[in-house]
Amino acid sequence: MTAYTLKQASELLQAKKVSAVELAQEYLAAIDAKNPAINGYVTLDKEKTLAEAKAADARIAAGNATALTGVPVAYKDIFCQTGWRSACSSKMLDNFVSPYTATVVQNLLDAGMVTLGRTNMDEFAMGSTNETSFYGATKNPWNLENVPGGSSGGSAAVVAARLAPAALGSDTGGSIRQPASHCGITGIKPTYGIVSRFGMVAYASSFDQAGPMAQTAEDCAILLNSMASFDTRDSTSLEREKEDYTRDLKQPLKGLKVGLPKEYFGSGNSADVQTALQNTIDLLKAQGAEMVDVSLPQTELSIPAYYVLASAEASTNLSRYDGVRYGHRAAQFGDLEEMYSN
Repeated sequence: MTAYTLKQASELLQAKKVSAVELAQEYLAAIDAKNPAINGYVTLDKEKTLAEAKAADARIAAGNATALTGVPVAYKDIFCQTGWRSACSSKMLDNFVSPYTATVVQNLLDAGMVTLGRTNMDEFAMGSTNETSFYGATKNPWNLENVPGGSSGGSAAVVAARLAPAALGSDTGGSIRQPASHCGITGIKPTYGIVSRFGMVAYASSFDQAGPMAQTAEDCAILLNSMASFDTRDSTSLEREKEDYTRDLKQPLKGLKVGLPKEYFGSGNSADVQTALQNTIDLLKAQGAEMVDVSLPQTELSIPAYYVLASAEASTNLSRYDGVRYGHRAAQFGDLEEMYSN
């Protein structure tokens, strides 16, 4: 059962060929069997998961289900949800149980999705290998000697290992797209402001966006339809007409122009990455897309600029974790400065 895409799981639930409780139990059993080797999940609560699944079954029986009702989903350890630990995979927040729910999580709960648990990540979303987690590194399920990418490496790994049909990640500078690539799944960083940041622990506020991670583009589009919303509690939220992100999935590629920035094909590309890129270009051409050579001459400045801005914002956002108001506090210290340091 756990090999299904989100769309397939949804169709089975709507056809009543499987119940939400049965589906959740299948995933929980698979997690018990496979997660110790992968370390993709850091927080599970089977009682809460099955309670949500039971409520989803009641909703399906009453005839007021959505396409996502009963479908299990995993959340990166950066999203708050009432009654669940949300630690950002950091010792600082190891004992933090959220008293409120992130808007994006609430949107999926309102649609009837079933929470499987919290997924591992680079601490406070700072990293690209998922090796900086307080809970230990996540392994790439395709090869346990390889990293899954980061910082949303846990979400990518559990989807790739079929321990969740879909997961949420967050992307500041590639933290959804890069691990999705490493693990062979699909991940999207939505346009900034489409998805509310309320209840998502901040790293760099002007970059952070929540996004879907799943096996297919169709699954991600279905998820994004429910994730996206205007939120008055997020001052950067976009207020605009609702879209259907699945609308063009069946459209032919003939006439589509795809830009190929020459700066992306330099000496920094390894041979296997270059081969994968060329295979994709050939596939798009075969489907009728037109390749257009373009130049982005400031590309070499993007990473230095990113690290100036992201580091400045992170230093502001993370200054609240001072051991005074909540979170981990040093057991021994002589003065305020030593308390902060310890």
